[in-house]
Amino acid sequence: MSNRFDQIPIQDRPREKLLRNGAAALSDQELLAILLGKGTPGMDVMTLAGKLAKVIDERGLDVRAEDLTSFPGVGDAKATLILAAIEFARRRIKPEGVKIVTPADLLPHVRHYADRKQEHFLCATINGANEILNIRVVSMGLIDRTPVHPREVFADALTDRASAVIVAHNHPSGDLEPSPSDINITNQLKAAGSIVGIELLDHIIFNRTGYFSFLEEGRL
Repeated sequence: MSNRFDQIPIQDRPREKLLRNGAAALSDQELLAILLGKGTPGMDVMTLAGKLAKVIDERGLDVRAEDLTSFPGVGDAKATLILAAIEFARRRIKPEGVKIVTPADLLPHVRHYADRKQEHFLCATINGANEILNIRVVSMGLIDRTPVHPREVFADALTDRASAVIVAHNHPSGDLEPSPSDINITNQLKAAGSIVGIELLDHIIFNRTGYFSFLEEGRL
């Protein structure tokens, strides 16, 4: 789908697509475009939605109005609408407080990243009651890899006072087999976690239809 709104056929525009196929059929960018309603004088709504989505990915539930209003043309009205929508959904289907029985229970809360064209490396912070505190995008990379450093993963975990983390990333290629770099970063995170006292529960690789769990495969 083209990112420029005026190049999208009317029947494939976000509102029409939602009415025809339901909200679950829309990408994060399309959902955000509906909330925004329109773009700014220098940026169409789909482009603006894409830029704001990156900020929301990085901040997770910690996103604030000032994170959004830092973009030209995004004022208090647009920012408060987005934050209100996030809070409304959080109170009903919130990842915060969701109990993790097995690490794979995280999948429903990150699967929407499976359609991204780049790898997104995610970190879910977990408290002592095995509940999700927050989910953030730690880094974004190329189509086949994303650079990540243990300090980036554990910085937010320390801020959250987490007792454990589950990391996950999408494979845009669709192949779920871990790469040598995936194995290497898993080992690094496990070692770093033992030093700072925050356990790495699992590293999950996922696509639209399946997943690979280092824990379940006995490789953690």
